[in-house]
Amino acid sequence: MLNRLDLKYFKCFESLQLPLKSLTLLSGTNASGKSSALQALVLLHQTMREHEWSTRLMLNGEAVRLGTVTDVVDEINGLKSFDIGVVHDEASYLWTFTGERKELSMDVDCVVVNGETYQQPSQLKHLLPSAWAESIMPYRIKNLTYITAERIGPREVYALEDEQTASVVGPKGEHAMSVFYLKSEDAVLNELLIENESRNTLFHQVTAQMRQFFPECGLAVEQVSNVNAVTLRLRTSDSGEFHRPMNVGFGLTQVLPIVIAALSAKKEDILLIENPEVHLHPAGQALMGKFLAKVASAGVQVIIETHSDHILNGIRRLVKAGGISHKDVALHFFRARSVDAAQVVSPQINANGDLDCWPDGFFDQFDKDMNHFAGWD
Repeated sequence: MLNRLDLKYFKCFESLQLPLKSLTLLSGTNASGKSSALQALVLLHQTMREHEWSTRLMLNGEAVRLGTVTDVVDEINGLKSFDIGVVHDEASYLWTFTGERKELSMDVDCVVVNGETYQQPSQLKHLLPSAWAESIMPYRIKNLTYITAERIGPREVYALEDEQTASVVGPKGEHAMSVFYLKSEDAVLNELLIENESRNTLFHQVTAQMRQFFPECGLAVEQVSNVNAVTLRLRTSDSGEFHRPMNVGFGLTQVLPIVIAALSAKKEDILLIENPEVHLHPAGQALMGKFLAKVASAGVQVIIETHSDHILNGIRRLVKAGGISHKDVALHFFRARSVDAAQVVSPQINANGDLDCWPDGFFDQFDKDMNHFAGWD
């Protein structure tokens, strides 16, 4: 499991040491660094995945496109380099990347693994010297699933791609239907996520989970004859007809990639998800929080960025119910950098789902608004 993310001079961070747990929730004000923390991991992921032997960090790829060195280095202190570090189980890894400000990628200037330094390495695999390239950490980062807030909406047809290309759902959920169709008869390997009343195939388990969010939801995926494409049809009633996705609403197609990714994951896989609450009713958002906490309790590491107090409360409810240990949950509240306040505050959650503090701006807008109407402000 990833235990910590370390950043120095990356985007808005002068320095950050962010503890990670089985389930980590990132919240905070806009432009405070939540997405940047995820993007640091995604940069490692996309370079390892798309450029296995590269000695440069690729700032632009299929997962993220962050621009030039100027766009990713802390403009106050960073000049033309930054550090990304991860602690994985008992091992620590730290990279220093450098580049000219208009470049689209950056040199690996230095790699430090468990205190052993490799200066300006000439040959790397998965951004690591050969002695460490086959360790479990790069495998997990290379194969993580990253789902952005900008997931694709309803489509008439979805591209069908080879399993080598579409091994995960993709950052916008663009490969979700390929994964769903190609693996529809595969068993869900994580037994803790199996709904026992349904057959253990990906198709039936995804359908069963979708019905938790949308009662009586039905799914149908079929290949278009002589075309590398599939169609998705949805229904919202057991007695109703199947319809094109654009006639059913955005909520189902926004949730579906997350459910497919979660049920396709194996224990110790990593899921990074931005705004899982998109297009969901508040009750559905709370269910999403509980679902992702359940996924984390089943051994998949889940890191969420969210603006939804309902996601948080869904997690708190599962903690109180004993579905996930409070020791396996980390909560981080990001705020704009200031000289006299910490950039990240981390409320602690107890076994009853209660938090030890509620920083100003941490999911407190409802109370502030109610106080306004009561004339207390």
